[in-house]
This record gives sequence, C-alpha cells and structure tokens, in this order.
Amino acid sequence: MSLLIRNGRVVTASDDYRADIYVEDDKVSLIGNSLDLQADEVIDASGKLVIPGGVDPHTHMDMPFGGTTSSDDFESGTRAAAFGGTTTIIDFAIQIKGNSTLEALETWHAKAEGKASIDYGFHMIVTDMEDKRLWEMRRLADEGVTSYKMFMAYPGVLYVDDGTLFRAMRKAGDDGTLVCMHAENGIVIDEIVKLALKEGKTSPKYHALTRPTRMEAEGVHRSIAIAEVAGVPVYIVHLSSADALEQVNLARKRGALVFAETCPQYLFLDIDYYDREGFEGAKYVMTPALRERWNQDELWRGLKFGDLQSISTDHCPFCFKDQKTLGIDDFSKIPNGAPGVENRLSLVYNGGVAAGRISVNRFVELTSTAAAKLFGLFPKKGTVAVGSDADIVIFDPERRETISVDNPCTHHMRVDYNAYEGIETQGFSETVISRGKVIVSNNEWHGSSGAGQFVKRGLFSGAN
Repeated sequence: MSLLIRNGRVVTASDDYRADIYVEDDKVSLIGNSLDLQADEVIDASGKLVIPGGVDPHTHMDMPFGGTTSSDDFESGTRAAAFGGTTTIIDFAIQIKGNSTLEALETWHAKAEGKASIDYGFHMIVTDMEDKRLWEMRRLADEGVTSYKMFMAYPGVLYVDDGTLFRAMRKAGDDGTLVCMHAENGIVIDEIVKLALKEGKTSPKYHALTRPTRMEAEGVHRSIAIAEVAGVPVYIVHLSSADALEQVNLARKRGALVFAETCPQYLFLDIDYYDREGFEGAKYVMTPALRERWNQDELWRGLKFGDLQSISTDHCPFCFKDQKTLGIDDFSKIPNGAPGVENRLSLVYNGGVAAGRISVNRFVELTSTAAAKLFGLFPKKGTVAVGSDADIVIFDPERRETISVDNPCTHHMRVDYNAYEGIETQGFSETVISRGKVIVSNNEWHGSSGAGQFVKRGLFSGAN
C-alpha cells in the first residue's frame, strides 16, 4: 500500500515547513515539494498540520486496582487513543509481590495481543526486587522493556521501601535503563488519611486534602537523591504541583539526570472540582490529587522552559456509577484514576499553542517526540522523517469542539463520564495514520483490533 499526503504544513519538534509526504507500506519513504507520484490513496492536507502521531508514555489499560479493574482494556482504550491522535502508548505491567516480573510481562502481553489497534510498549512496575531476582531486570531490557516504575505511595499494595528502590535503581543504572517514580510520601499520607476518617471526613474532597503537595515534593526530592547515589536517570511521573516542580528544577540545575512529565488534569482541572454537588467529586479522585489552580501557571512555565519534558495522561478510567461508588462512604476506597487518553492533543494544543504559552514545535515535542526519545522509541516513533514509522496525524488547528461524554467527536473511551466535560478546545485530530494505514478519518473508525504491534524499546540514550 502507498499513501500520498499533499500540501500539508509538516511540523516536528524542530522543523516547520510545507511539503508532500509519500508513504510506502508502513514507513515514510519520501518528503518533498509537489511530489509527482502515484499512490493508492491521496489525502489533501491543505490548511492542516501534519504531525507525528502522539506518544502517550503513561496509560493503565485493563489494570486491577482497589477491588476493580480500569474500564478501558487494550481494545477500547487504544481505539479511543487513536481517535485523539495518539498512535503509540506505553502501558504498565504490574509485578505481583513475591512473583516474577517476567510472569507479569507475559500477563500483560496476553492482555494486549489481539486487542490493541495501535502500537504499544510496556514499563514494568516493580513491587519487590530481591538480590536473587535482579537478573530479571536485564532480561526485561532484552525483551524491550527498558524502564521500570516504582511507588513511594500505596503502602501494602505497590509501595517499595528505600532499600528496594536503591537496589533496583543500581541495577537499572548498570543496564542503561530508566526508572520512573511515583513520588509521594505514602507512609505519611496514610497516617493523614487515618486521622481524617477518624474525624468523620469521608467525602471525595478529603482525597485531596490528605495528600498535601509537600508530601509530593518530599517524595520527588528523596527519589532524586537516591537515584543520584545509585547512578541512574530518573523520570518523575504525573508531577502535579509547584512544590514538586521546584525539586526537579533544583536537581536539574546541579546537573542531575532528572526528567519529569505532567498530565492535562493538572493543567486544566483544580481542587475545586472535588466540591461538586453530591458525590460528583469522586470523578476526579486520582493520584496525585488535583491541586489549587495557581499551580497550573507554574506547570505551564515548566513545560515552556524545559523543566518538564513530556505530557502523558495517566489514563486509568473507572466508571462513576459502578466503580467510583465503591467509596461512597469512604473516600479512601474510591478507585484512583480518570480518563483522558483521547483528549490530550486537543487540550494541549488549545491550552498551549492557541493560548500563546508554547510554540507548535514544543507542542509536538511534549506530546510525541520527547517521550519517544526518553523511552527508546526515536526515530522509529516521535517524528515525521524518511525511514520513520508512518504514524502521522493530520491536525486541524482551527477546528473547535466541546469535550463531552455526549459528543461523538470527543469521547470514545469506555467510561460513563469525561473529566473535561464542557471544555471547548481549538485543535482536532482529523485523520490518524498508524504505520501507513488510515485508522481514523472524519470521526470514522477504519482500524482493527489486534493491528497494533508490541514495540521493543531501546536503552536510555540521554535524550533532552
């Protein structure tokens, strides 16, 4: 199959020019002006941006949590991602404490194979790591899983102590892989939660009030310090507050290999959402929690000046009626997570480029290129270049949509609400191409379950 995209404005993290793009099979074959070539399919991209498909480095499809499972599996979740312009996700396999990480990888392969409609990779969530099993980390890297996530939160479930953290970090550093950190002081937070419940404070807003930003900042500081001693680069996931960002800034200024992402929820939503009528605030129970609105300006500044490298979604949806209500009498039992994989590109373009906060090149870098580089996917993913995978989005920079669970153009996720309900965005993924095949066009689905491939990722290369 061949595809010719004509008259588009091609934008990558570093370039901005007008050209035609010729795709053969699953690769970009030729880029040039007024290409005189025949193709099986021709798309006119006049007036549109032609950008690399989004790379979302933080999703949780089919994830067990809090007595239930995230409502999007790899079939529904990757389809929704594609509608929003994301053509690659990196999801999280979870090691069961005491069991092998290799068994966990097999379990997540089984979840994704035959279901994913876009390409995908895995991080490995490490919940324990004894000396006798450290060799598994090298085996995971050989299998293309070159990053690991560890938690300072959720004691008794996902939490790892500092000894385990240091041990795994040293091995990751030796192997040339990257450690991702959920950085919050979960031990102290659990004590604050106990006090709140003892005082009868059970409503959703106490999820946020029991997780202060100083506990995020402390976790970020401690994880960076341990990583520096262990000699490994560290990537802070879903950074949510100015307090935490300050610790990243200080570390980067002294030359530490520290990278961080934030998510749209921390750029567009705030702590006031927990005060919504009745139990509605439960829709926004996620970890870290939503913060006071003033933090948003600091996060945007960090994105603009490079202290934050990437924007992921931490997509982990739970239906409001059937799942969030598990915690109707106790906020600590509300499943933590929210939907967002479909709306990321439109939100970031609207709040970033259209609002004058970031350039269009930075938009591409934050939603695609930086994650591809940091997680060993570049230049196969994350750019539009000859030889790269033909993961391409034709993006309308003028089209406006109001995000809503009832808007068929903005909601294909398998969840009964949208976290960004009512937000009007400028910028829309009109046509989405995955490895040379058009899978979304004019809000119609042309993809197929199982067409997505597992992508083995390379070692950490020091990008950014």
